[in-house]
Amino acid sequence: MKCWNCEKETGGRPFCPACGKISARPPGATHFDVFAMRPGYDVDIPSLERQFRELSLKLHPDRFAQADARERRLSLEQTTALNEAYRTLKDPSRRAFYLLKLHGVDLDREDAGTQQEMPQEFLEEVIELREELEGAMHTKDLTRAQAMAVDVTARQREALHEAADALRALHLEDHREEELVKKASHALGRVRYFTRFLEQVEEFEEEAVV
Repeated sequence: MKCWNCEKETGGRPFCPACGKISARPPGATHFDVFAMRPGYDVDIPSLERQFRELSLKLHPDRFAQADARERRLSLEQTTALNEAYRTLKDPSRRAFYLLKLHGVDLDREDAGTQQEMPQEFLEEVIELREELEGAMHTKDLTRAQAMAVDVTARQREALHEAADALRALHLEDHREEELVKKASHALGRVRYFTRFLEQVEEFEEEAVV
């Protein structure tokens, strides 16, 4: 996308590299573009945090209080995009879901149809876990629910690790894209279910304390 001020290409960066003016967000810009990073699962977190702090100061609306209406509007848009990009890329789970979305699979969509594509063995496991948790909640057995949460947390971590391996391989083995996207999708489908399960246990714990 070209800079509105000097007509040079901005490359998706918040500021034009040629004239330094704040840029408009180009269509299709990714969270990685905000930090001039190549898309990938592994992220240099210290570098990400450093860039975030620097850009936050440069983009802050107060710095554009005396600028024209366009630059004030772009400051707000870029600040919003920066915050969302940072929240997503610094978190391993969010980053994995986002990368999968860039490869065409959005597991947050209600019509994603992921459950129908998940292995039958996992779907049966989900039913068993749900029934066991419902039983613990019905009998107010918090200890049992917490023990289940410990086990599910380990499974969640394992599933995220599996997804990360598949997403890393995507950038090395283009010829296996369909296979690796499917593998990452299944792994993150498990991560999503396990996350919801743990949220239910947390709610149960809160109710028990009250």
